[in-house]
Amino acid sequence: MKYLPRKALALARKEIFSYSISPAFYGIGIFFLLFTTLWFFYFQRFFSLNTATLRPFFSAFPLAFIMVIPVITMKSWAEERKLGSVEILLTMPFSEWDLVLGKFFSSLAVLTVIMALTVPVPLSLLPLGSFDAGVILGEYAGAFLLGSSATALGLFLSCLSKNQAGAFLGSAVVLLFVMLASQFTMTFNLPLWLSEGINFISLSFHFESFSKGLIDTRDLAFFIITTVLFLFFNTRVLLFRKWR
Repeated sequence: MKYLPRKALALARKEIFSYSISPAFYGIGIFFLLFTTLWFFYFQRFFSLNTATLRPFFSAFPLAFIMVIPVITMKSWAEERKLGSVEILLTMPFSEWDLVLGKFFSSLAVLTVIMALTVPVPLSLLPLGSFDAGVILGEYAGAFLLGSSATALGLFLSCLSKNQAGAFLGSAVVLLFVMLASQFTMTFNLPLWLSEGINFISLSFHFESFSKGLIDTRDLAFFIITTVLFLFFNTRVLLFRKWR
């Protein structure tokens, strides 16, 4: 465990370089920026709200993640499995946690860069009203935690898939459910126990407090626990393949 961060970061640097020369990285970066901006100014009609809030802007993040995160994570393990290089990785002097964290750090770094592209949007609006900088930072922190949990989930599903297409489809469908599950509880008159259960597994539900600029320790714990849990599941899948 002493050398785990160094090895994982070394692997992450290699993965980040491969992302930087991939057209998909630039494509999803442009998509994310255009989607969140159009959602905010066109669909949510920010200028007609007459309120200095960026909450409608950040409400687009969970929706955009449904498409963006599967693109980032789909080749992480599925492509390695298709090419047969995952077996080579498992024979190298890296633990399962080294490999999983290397993939996770690189994918999360790419997602963070993509989210950073949206920073000019709130900056350009600051002179137009009395926005609370602390609230905006809280909203970005929540988006980062939401992305972290969804990325860990996407990597786990990529590890289970045989190819990139299957990894993308599987991740997109699962993320669609966990992002929009809380909408069912608001749309349909469900029993209280069922509504609470659905809300508990909904990533967007736990993001709501952050989108208001509030940091709820329960939601913070949820994102951290789910991230670690899906990374752990990923290591178990690798360990199973190593000794199969």
